[in-house]
Amino acid sequence: MITSALESFEKAIAGGAPPENLCAPLRALWLDARGDWSAAHKCVDELDRPGVDADAMWVHAYLHRKEGDAENADQWYRRAGRPVAAGGLAAEWRAIAAALLAKQA
Repeated sequence: MITSALESFEKAIAGGAPPENLCAPLRALWLDARGDWSAAHKCVDELDRPGVDADAMWVHAYLHRKEGDAENADQWYRRAGRPVAAGGLAAEWRAIAAALLAKQA
């Protein structure tokens, strides 16, 4: 059976270190899944840093939604050019991760 990139990424969360060569948004999702919201937020918070683009803004929006700050999240969804998510957080996390992994492949 072939393991998808998303399945591999999810399995790596149980490991001690993130997979090598992750872009900032994927690193943020990995950290968030490990329970480190603050470190995840730092990965996508500095807009003047290389690699912080619409994908990072999308993850930033998700993180603020998870935090419960809907107004801030809405702002980041707009900046990312994405609709405001309405489903469950776990489903959104998986959708973002799958999209970013597909781009990275």
